Amino acid sequence: MSLYDIISEDIKKAMLARDKVKLDTVRGIKKEFLEAKTAKGGDGELSDEVAIKILNKMAKQRKESAEIFIQQNRKDLADEELAQLAVVELYLPKQLSEAEVEVELKAIIAETGASSAKEMGKVMGVASKRLNGKADGKMISEIVKRLLA
Repeated sequence: MSLYDIISEDIKKAMLARDKVKLDTVRGIKKEFLEAKTAKGGDGELSDEVAIKILNKMAKQRKESAEIFIQQNRKDLADEELAQLAVVELYLPKQLSEAEVEVELKAIIAETGASSAKEMGKVMGVASKRLNGKADGKMISEIVKRLLA
């Protein structure tokens, strides 16, 4: 079952459970999925890889919004964003720990033969494809910098 189908089913479940936060969030996810499916140049299909990219983007937006609301002493709005973030994260693959990411990156560095910070782009290209959805891009970048320094 594709992520799109799972989201569609979860809308029904959230409606039956009268879970407003989950329903609103899942409807937002489905809206993003539909826009991606019908985007110009698209074939009307939505692969799980594209769906995961959309979910990662939505999770990142929720995190950033929550941080801004916290800085502005708007705990009520921050809590709402964090609740939506928790729902979005249900559909993302399990995130790797920093130690697991470091092990993966060491293997990628050995594979690509990179030895200096000048070759960071080569490593990041492979790493971002291999770790897509499993780790935050910012964390990947920081670890690669540290390993190549």
